[in-house]
Amino acid sequence: MQTPKNTRRQRYFIIVLVGQIISLFGNAILRFALPLHLLRATGSAALFGGVSALSFAPMIVLSLLGGVLADRASKRKIMVAMDFGVALLCALFLLLMDGLPVAAATAAFLMLLYGASGLYQPAVQASMPALLRGEALLRGNAAVNMVSTLDDLLGPALGGALFGLFGLRPVLAVSAVCFFFSAVMELFLRIPQEKRARSENALVTAGRDLAESWRYIRRAQPSLLRLTALLALFNFALSAALVVGVPVLAVDLLRLTDGAVGVTQAAMGLGGLCGGLLAGVWAGRLRLRHGFFALLACAPAMLLVSAAALPGAPGWPLLLAG
Repeated sequence: MQTPKNTRRQRYFIIVLVGQIISLFGNAILRFALPLHLLRATGSAALFGGVSALSFAPMIVLSLLGGVLADRASKRKIMVAMDFGVALLCALFLLLMDGLPVAAATAAFLMLLYGASGLYQPAVQASMPALLRGEALLRGNAAVNMVSTLDDLLGPALGGALFGLFGLRPVLAVSAVCFFFSAVMELFLRIPQEKRARSENALVTAGRDLAESWRYIRRAQPSLLRLTALLALFNFALSAALVVGVPVLAVDLLRLTDGAVGVTQAAMGLGGLCGGLLAGVWAGRLRLRHGFFALLACAPAMLLVSAAALPGAPGWPLLLAG
């Protein structure tokens, strides 16, 4: 039987979910359009790759801090502050972009955007157990992950069309509106927060929490640590080639339009969506020791990407590689 308390929590979960849809869509079109704007403006694949790599650094660092904050601070305040902050950042960049150097401004914007995401996402993920219980929690986590994948699918496609037709300004404006409305919705959230005692200053507390988490993973979950290292190596070898190599290949070699580049990115998102759905369907039969089959399947996909770089080759291998 649904109690009034559970009904309220489910309503707050819906607010979180809708806020995720809006916020992540704004994030997705920005993450697509800004690097493409840099590549079009400079024509430098090295600069494009360097800025893309640099932008991930704040997210890595701030994701650790975001986990600590999500445990000890108000999750609602974190989400609201990040969305309002990125909306303001979009508005400022929109007003000042003509007077700023393209490479430096794009790098700074992307670093701030990814850094905000590093603080924002742990708060969203940590809010799920506070709002949902039992099977509802499993369904809620699945819904949040599905929203992220769908935004990764739709963001590049729509962002590519918008950027190709009208340039970067409308993309910034749409993103600012998305983040603003997401923040306004999150103002109405009420997420239960467990008070935790803190006798030291914030930096010492954060360091202690991170050290405690590391000790737990190393001693109680050694297999998780090995899996994390494997995924890190996988991302180092493959994801970087896709994130940087595919757009450069599409723009510099194949001379695709911005809309077509967006379609290639959306195709990769569709591949991720299909993989997630299949993993859910086959969840009972999947075993971690069989994961190497999935890694082996990536080899033909990379061959298709390489085939697209051959002289006179069509662009369809990029779509299949998604």
